[in-house]
Amino acid sequence: MAEIQKNILVENQYIQELFGQYDKNMQKIERAFSVSYIYRGDKLTISGETSRVEKAETVIQDLLAVCRNGNPISDQTVDYSISLVMDESPLKSSDLSAPDGVICHTLAGKPIKPKTFGQKKYVEAIDNNMIIFGTGPAGTGKTYLAMAKAITAFKRGEVERIILTRPAIEAGEKLGFLPGDLQSKIDPYLRPLYDALYEIMGAETFQKNMEKGLIEVAPLAYMRGRTLDNAFIVLDEAQNTTGSQMKMFLTRIGFGSKAIITGDQSQKDLADGTQSGLDVALRVIRNIEGIAVCELTSKDVVRHPLVQQIVEAYEKYDKKVMEKARRSSKTSDSTKNIRTKIPRSKKGK
Repeated sequence: MAEIQKNILVENQYIQELFGQYDKNMQKIERAFSVSYIYRGDKLTISGETSRVEKAETVIQDLLAVCRNGNPISDQTVDYSISLVMDESPLKSSDLSAPDGVICHTLAGKPIKPKTFGQKKYVEAIDNNMIIFGTGPAGTGKTYLAMAKAITAFKRGEVERIILTRPAIEAGEKLGFLPGDLQSKIDPYLRPLYDALYEIMGAETFQKNMEKGLIEVAPLAYMRGRTLDNAFIVLDEAQNTTGSQMKMFLTRIGFGSKAIITGDQSQKDLADGTQSGLDVALRVIRNIEGIAVCELTSKDVVRHPLVQQIVEAYEKYDKKVMEKARRSSKTSDSTKNIRTKIPRSKKGK
């Protein structure tokens, strides 16, 4: 294999950001593509096999573009850029760093925006449809981005109120052991929604809007019998709804409203034999105009890199289990067919 050296010009103001603390970013690139690097003056020299050096250069130029767009380089940015190049994708992580991609800012001033192209499609689907299903594993930003869009629409006056809900599937069994009134018993199930609200809106602003009835956080059962007009509605953990609950929820949506349904189909907590309302809905209504389905994957996980590896490991395991079950089912069917072809012996012989 031919080896080459490639010189990349790096502006002084981007050196620290590109390399990362203790050169961790460059070391990731070095390990990923089996290349070596040297930095002297304003030149970064990459050495190794031709194809590997070219890929490493693509990642470095992508990260420099992120810097030039005025954005910091996080571990997730480096990992995502490397994965795109390894998959030979024409997309670049720097395309996600443009200022017009920001949805809103947290109370601390941190911008909230899509960090993967799967998330970008999800946000675009929210902008262009009335009902949006966002499915995928933990850490893909399904709920957080939905909350950011809800709060932004509320602040802009596009909707009159925000309604956040999720099923409390253990209501008939475990809630009675929790202390306090009904709201206190329900709050633990709604905590992830509160956390996002506090981070984006602030606890004080949230409380004021909640007291005015402009923001409602409630279990799914509270939606029955209502018509939800001029509202931004988020149904979280939808994989734990039953078929009747999902149908009930979808038929509550009124004029001027938008609904986002999020769920992870691999993490159902329903009783054995109970079919998920999310699974049924995705089969029944996904082709209706005005309804979008966004399926996020392990590549859209933006938590610690280990989370992505865990998700991928479980996906591989689930595929093996399903394949084994399918083979077992085929073997069982073929055995039945053989038995039915064997003629019965006649009496007296």
